[in-house]
Amino acid sequence: MKKGILYGIAAYSMWGLFPIYWKLLQHVPAIQLIGHRIGWSFLLLITIVVGTRQWLEFRGALNPRTLQIYFVAAILIGVNWLTYVWAVNAGFIVETSLGYFINPLLSVLLGVLLLHERLRTMQWLPIGLAAAGVIYLTFTYGRLPWIALLLAFTFGIYGLVKKIAPLGSLFGLTLETGILFLPALFYLGYVESEGQGAFLHTGYVSDLLMVGAGLVTTVPLLMFASSARLIPLSVVGILQYIAPTLQFLAGVLIYREPFDRTRLVGFSLVWLALVVFWLENYIYHRAPIEPVPELGEG
Repeated sequence: MKKGILYGIAAYSMWGLFPIYWKLLQHVPAIQLIGHRIGWSFLLLITIVVGTRQWLEFRGALNPRTLQIYFVAAILIGVNWLTYVWAVNAGFIVETSLGYFINPLLSVLLGVLLLHERLRTMQWLPIGLAAAGVIYLTFTYGRLPWIALLLAFTFGIYGLVKKIAPLGSLFGLTLETGILFLPALFYLGYVESEGQGAFLHTGYVSDLLMVGAGLVTTVPLLMFASSARLIPLSVVGILQYIAPTLQFLAGVLIYREPFDRTRLVGFSLVWLALVVFWLENYIYHRAPIEPVPELGEG
């Protein structure tokens, strides 16, 4: 279990430090960065699949239904990645962290609305608190925090799609990036032909970072997959807040994004919602289960 926790901490810490990585490529348009992230990720993943002699198993798992499911997943994760990278380099790191703070609560709400799951009475309280936080921030920002909501919704729905998806994490991400690979390649070829391509034109450091986008996408995902197999889901649920916490701290402490008292109130409502949510969940699962009376008892 200790090994699983270390894998989980490493994965979420890498995700939490993503803003620093993307800021190093601030001079490259976000859509080009996503093109490289998709392209290099797919090449690395397909190399792993082939190198570990899983190609026949991977190819045998493909069928029309699987392709349909992963086409939807690919679009969702593509929109999520593009929104995130653009927001980080446009100076909205704090707002991106808000999206990933509210994502677990939104996932619960989506389960109720789309999968007809039922919530316990006290589970509605944190959802109401999170909604209050978003509404408050809407008024204080003077606009809907659309970056946070788009990140939360795309990743939340992506999670729902993955819930019915038949493939494991390695095969799944390989297929998702494979679906997006040709469009990404065509786009990168187009901007290169127009003389607007960044790759091989902005210095070797930028080139290495763009190639490395595939590595920083794949490594934490594989670490997370290993972690999820070794530790309970409840522990994974706690560890997942490492990423948005690090993102938030990077935005405020490193990049000096504005975080005044009004934003503090809105974020505090969301943080309180998360505390209430996990506390209620902990108490519920720790409560003793009364034995079912046998026939003849009572």
